Amino acid sequence: MAGGARKGWRNTGILAALAAVTLAGCSDKEKTEAAAPASGASGTAKATATATAPQKAVKISIGMSDALNKYALASDDINKDKWVKKLGELTNTDLDIKLIPHADIKPKIALMFAGGNVPDVLHTIQGMYPVSTDMLGAVKGGVFLPLDDLLKQYAPDLLKAIPEEAWNEVRYDGKIYAIPEYLSIQSRRATFIRKDLLDATGLPVPKTVDEYLDVMRAMKKNGVEHPFAFREKFAYSDFIFGAYDVMPYSTMFEKIGDEVVPKFFKVEAMEKALQAYKTMYDEGLIAKDFASVDGNRWTNEINAGKSGIWNHNANLMTTWVNTTKAANPNAVVTMIPSPVGDDGKGGMMKYSFTGNLTYINSDVGEEKAAAILKLLNFMMTDEGDRFFNFGIEGDTYTLKDGNVDYKQPVTAEETYEEQFRSSILRMVEDTALNRTLLATTEPGRQVVELFDSVVTKEGREGISFLPELAASGKYSDAGLKFSDMPPIILNHMLKMIYGKEPISDWPKVLEEWRSKGGNEIIKEATERYNSKDGVKLGE
Repeated sequence: MAGGARKGWRNTGILAALAAVTLAGCSDKEKTEAAAPASGASGTAKATATATAPQKAVKISIGMSDALNKYALASDDINKDKWVKKLGELTNTDLDIKLIPHADIKPKIALMFAGGNVPDVLHTIQGMYPVSTDMLGAVKGGVFLPLDDLLKQYAPDLLKAIPEEAWNEVRYDGKIYAIPEYLSIQSRRATFIRKDLLDATGLPVPKTVDEYLDVMRAMKKNGVEHPFAFREKFAYSDFIFGAYDVMPYSTMFEKIGDEVVPKFFKVEAMEKALQAYKTMYDEGLIAKDFASVDGNRWTNEINAGKSGIWNHNANLMTTWVNTTKAANPNAVVTMIPSPVGDDGKGGMMKYSFTGNLTYINSDVGEEKAAAILKLLNFMMTDEGDRFFNFGIEGDTYTLKDGNVDYKQPVTAEETYEEQFRSSILRMVEDTALNRTLLATTEPGRQVVELFDSVVTKEGREGISFLPELAASGKYSDAGLKFSDMPPIILNHMLKMIYGKEPISDWPKVLEEWRSKGGNEIIKEATERYNSKDGVKLGE
């Protein structure tokens, strides 16, 4: 972990600070060379000598989500893992990775900020933009480096590969504060189905919400314990809200009358969505304790064949193909169009242009800052692409006539290991779809075909704001976030699905939400929409 007094980078400009640090007494060869080009120059002079490769590996601490990856979770010490070691060898770094439980990553990061215990590199999850309510205080407080000049000097491949739309989402006060994974296509989540279980029902591929319910009922009759795999807080379980276009997130506002309000203000549509979920609960189509099913249990139950339909990221289809075969070798996983609502449209939330985001602690010194940028830049080079996708020559692949002959994962364990190397350890990539890796197998090519023909054709979006609405950050119970529901809204939804409150009371829920901060959120949203202040228009 980086610690101690901050060195003034964030306040006085990175390059000027490079010189200041050097003149303060650094004696090694690299830092001495760094002082020369900066001396006698303006504060914008480039410390080009810092590009000199360090003689020994630079130790870098990294905090990142465990992403519920079973390969990572099974490791006694992920820093002794061969892929972590090899990445360090290839980039002349000594990586000290701390995995953060995925479900708790936001509160864990908040604790880091409170305790001043921030690693050199903080790899956050999607939606934690510099201007988000989760990160803005730390960014304003100087916890992280502005990266514009460092990127130009040490990471030209990153600047070239990542689209400008993604860079625009990680700026604060005009400066880049994070390096984003990026999405070449904004639709990302898909509806998966066990085709073998669907075929056993004798029913066609469902299209509407009612047809989906019929398929679930038929699967239930055939012995599938929980036909739809529901996960706590509607995580990867919100396709019904997508069908009725009432998703309760910060990117889902809509103009109704003179106000800009969350889409869950569409009362009739929301009541239909809640009734569909209640039907799923009443008829045992989801687990009776659905509200407490965490990610691990959700994964295990899908792999065990206890569920036949679920939502997840489309690029993970080959993982599901392999991991479900452990319990049933005849399992066949595919993607189908998500259910459509009254307007004939459906799908889950369309994302912005960024995925997970990487921040660099402003306490790191010049040598480490350069090493971190080079490490991240490696991830977008041809050499990096080959390592993350195919591993180590002679181990997981060989070269034949200049072409890669990759040892494909077969077991669930091998699949999780590939996922760790190709996706989790690789902190910068096009996270929509790994077309390079998928192109190596027939199932992979099917994923690409389904992605292009199904996933890209669906998805919901609305009016959103960057920076996010200040009022959302002010009211913790009513505020809307990127993919988290306001607690007031979530609690009433669950009560209505459990039958403890009538669904017809939804207008009363909206009044309660208004009274506990919602009115201020709507007022700010409407004013910013009317003044075109940081507004992104969706559908």
